[in-house]
Amino acid sequence: MSTSLSLDTVVGPGAWRDGLARVQGDQQEFALNFIEVEPIHRAFAPMAREQKFAVSEMAIITALQALAYDKPLLLLPVTLAARFQHGCLITRRSAPVMVGDLRGRRVGVRAYTQTTGVWLRGILQNDYGVSPDSIRWLIQEGAHLAEYRDPAWVEPAPPGRSLPDLLREGAIDAAILGNDLPDDPDFVPVIPDPDQAAHDWYAKHGVVPINHMMVVRRDVAVAHPRAMRELWRILRRAKPAAKDGIDKAAIGVAANRRALDMIVACCAQQSLLPRALSLDDIFSQTATIFGIDVAS
Repeated sequence: MSTSLSLDTVVGPGAWRDGLARVQGDQQEFALNFIEVEPIHRAFAPMAREQKFAVSEMAIITALQALAYDKPLLLLPVTLAARFQHGCLITRRSAPVMVGDLRGRRVGVRAYTQTTGVWLRGILQNDYGVSPDSIRWLIQEGAHLAEYRDPAWVEPAPPGRSLPDLLREGAIDAAILGNDLPDDPDFVPVIPDPDQAAHDWYAKHGVVPINHMMVVRRDVAVAHPRAMRELWRILRRAKPAAKDGIDKAAIGVAANRRALDMIVACCAQQSLLPRALSLDDIFSQTATIFGIDVAS
């Protein structure tokens, strides 16, 4: 492939990156220069704060905050990672805390703005009647956006120990973990039978919770609109197939609308954004540059 435009790109290992690597040679407008960042969430703050890469995977909460704080990024309606979250809230088997017991308890989470935590707080509030401000949230790090300030009911976790260790020691009563959720017999889910709970939640809402989407630097997109349209074309070709009838790699505004509407509403409930966002706000410039039909 002969091209003069090289796009520094961070996408975590998996089906999406494999697909993009496979199909990008079908066009001559650009080359995706894949950069390894491990774990992938370590790419989010540099992209949000400094626009360090041309193209990057990004947690949806970080992306929404970046747009709300007017960072020069464009969000693409491409779900790179999604999962049902009900099993990501765990407690000690020896001293279990159930959903109804969470008020006033200490719950650890890597960051208050971590996407898995936002989804779970939305589930707790809207499905179980447990509001975020009724819980003591202990965090290990701040938000990816420097402008954001955590609410008053958030405090630092004891340093130097992992969330599973803090939970095992009794320093916290429950913990939210995502990709690093431990397979450990000492821990049990706070939400009983989380697989069935997630199945019922999906049947009710028709939503697969989005974890990560894709962002592009605005200056790169504006300067290279033809390349951006080619990027959109190969993204559609690289899309992983749905499994068991559930699409966890949705692409397009319509395919992601219900999940995005729900997570934007959760952000509003949890005071995570400095201003209101609508999907029109989020995708208007993206749709123009990339040639995306927002109705499909």
